[in-house]
Amino acid sequence: MKTRSFSAEVPNPAGLAEWFYRRALRGSGRPAITYDGMTLSYGNLQAKAECLSAVLQAGGVKAGDRVAFLGFNHPLVLVTLFASARIGAIFIPLNFRLTRHELEFIINDAGVHTLIVDADHCATIDLAKATLPCKRYLRSGTGTTRAGWEQVETLMDEVSNVPPAVDVLAGDVAAIMYTSGTTGQPKGAMLTHGNLWANNINWMLAVDYASDDTVLNCAPLFHVGGLCVTVLPTLLAGGHVVLQRSFVAEGFLRAIKRHRVSVAFAVPAMLLAVTQLSSFNQADLSSLRLIIAGGAPVPEPLLRLFNGRGIPLSQGFGMTESASAVTFLEAELAMSKLGSCGKATALSEIHLIDETGAAITAPDVKGEICMRGENVTPGYWNRPQATAEALDKDGWFRSGDIGYLDADGYLYVCDRLKDMIISGGENIYPAEIESVLYAHPAVVEVAVVGAPDDRWGERAVAFVAVKPGALLSFEEMQSFAADHLARYKLPRELRLVDALPRNSNGKVQKTELRQRCKAT
Repeated sequence: MKTRSFSAEVPNPAGLAEWFYRRALRGSGRPAITYDGMTLSYGNLQAKAECLSAVLQAGGVKAGDRVAFLGFNHPLVLVTLFASARIGAIFIPLNFRLTRHELEFIINDAGVHTLIVDADHCATIDLAKATLPCKRYLRSGTGTTRAGWEQVETLMDEVSNVPPAVDVLAGDVAAIMYTSGTTGQPKGAMLTHGNLWANNINWMLAVDYASDDTVLNCAPLFHVGGLCVTVLPTLLAGGHVVLQRSFVAEGFLRAIKRHRVSVAFAVPAMLLAVTQLSSFNQADLSSLRLIIAGGAPVPEPLLRLFNGRGIPLSQGFGMTESASAVTFLEAELAMSKLGSCGKATALSEIHLIDETGAAITAPDVKGEICMRGENVTPGYWNRPQATAEALDKDGWFRSGDIGYLDADGYLYVCDRLKDMIISGGENIYPAEIESVLYAHPAVVEVAVVGAPDDRWGERAVAFVAVKPGALLSFEEMQSFAADHLARYKLPRELRLVDALPRNSNGKVQKTELRQRCKAT
């Protein structure tokens, strides 16, 4: 890690590389990242980012060029992010769950200059190289040398001169994060240095991240949930991030106990898997002050389970395009506002609109959630039409999600606009039904979709995976749900499945489930 003197023009403190540099100066020896039994200090992480920035620049990367990383969670993902920012390049984290052809599309769409890949994914890229625009391929990790690849760690060790950091503007693009593309080709949401800075501030104020926090993240860093909810805000606060290669339920519990984790992030499917472990009831979770859930609506039984153990499980609302959350429910309100996503974060705004686009001001009236703020994307990479469709002239971004505000102004998310079922003229929100069915003791996971119905237009169909050895009949499901739901909301069909289909981001593929309904 090299110190430098400031010029008369002070670098933008909101720039990714600059704020991390300043944080590292304040506590060079503090633990920043623990991964696979190894701990990197803030000074170590900064030094690695400086060395990699030299490697990238020597390979021809200039300000505005795109640098992508493909691989499992690893400190090198963050090193690449900060190194790219140091020289004004744009970082693109690639989803390692994608197929070769999906990766080809994104790498070409972004026009990636330099691609860094871990040893597990080089073979996939080798098959695609002929179609890719990349000018350089860097390989991370040990193993047999591969033709056409340079070993990135070796190159970093050989660096003798570190280039000066490039100053950036708040509006300069820092990262492009691609959406999962469930309704077509994925789109790259541009996140500026200012977007990521505002998101950090939002989370620090919402969660009270501090330098003595130890935060666990096992969500993938190619997703805003993994990168932007816990990791970057914690690093800005000077805290300690425990990073896991990927999610393993048993490893999640072990890490909490071993590292005395104070805050953890997970998506509902992860938390559900943890609660189904035989060791869950006896697990030592005493160090936790908060679990942040995101990525999908959290079923109410799951909220009650964790909150009942004295661990606030709070959720927020947001998306890739808002660099994560635009609302969050404070821990002390986790029970009194059960199921709510809270109020707008400090640097964000929300409002609801009806189907005509008119603002909804009355409480408990459902409408599409719109968001605005310094953390909201300026648009999609190379997609002017998609940008114009999502952002209005006043900067409001249409989320495509339906929700309502209660009398106190707290947001409750009902469902995706495209997932809403209209049966006999009544609006039915699948997430509401799913939350009820999750409470059934036989249910492991459930998804509800609409199917064509000659009489009602649509009917609700429940796809359910049950626990090993458990049984669930249609009549039992109906009887159980009838205690909690109006009759018109009850599923009219039950389909038992081994597991729900999920896309590369872990989200349930309801489009596929709807196709199954149409096919029979």
